[in-house]
Amino acid sequence: MAEPRRAAAPAPRIDGARFLIVEARYYESIGADLLAGATRALEAAGATYDLVSVSGALEIPAGMAITLDAAKAAGWPYDGAVALGCVVRGETYHFEIVAGESARALMDMSVDRRLALGNGILTTDTIAQAEERADPDRGDKGGEAARAAIGLADLGRRLSRR
Repeated sequence: MAEPRRAAAPAPRIDGARFLIVEARYYESIGADLLAGATRALEAAGATYDLVSVSGALEIPAGMAITLDAAKAAGWPYDGAVALGCVVRGETYHFEIVAGESARALMDMSVDRRLALGNGILTTDTIAQAEERADPDRGDKGGEAARAAIGLADLGRRLSRR
């Protein structure tokens, strides 16, 4: 039985903020739902975003680091980033490696770079679980990840004004 849907806390307004979304489209329809939720949350908060697609969840941290570095070198850094993807448990140990290593790399990047990051990489036992969690009208994990990044970016803005 599915968990009851909690009302999403609204993200603060962060007009003019620019976010990077890095998505893995290994599971195309799940990726589309995650992206729909994330973009809806970013737009509702007054933010803009750029989108980079990579092949799988394990490539998200590298794709994000490459893009963040290029944007900073160009003098147009991002205020935050959102990682979107899905890893579904299979019959081998591969699930644990991909889920754990992508999460570890994203956490390291977030802390090392002081990056406002929302991790929307789903780790599920089944495709059905992933579909439910990704759907913007049911689980909205893409929206939750974007709102997490927005909240951290807003925190940084507020503290830097002191």
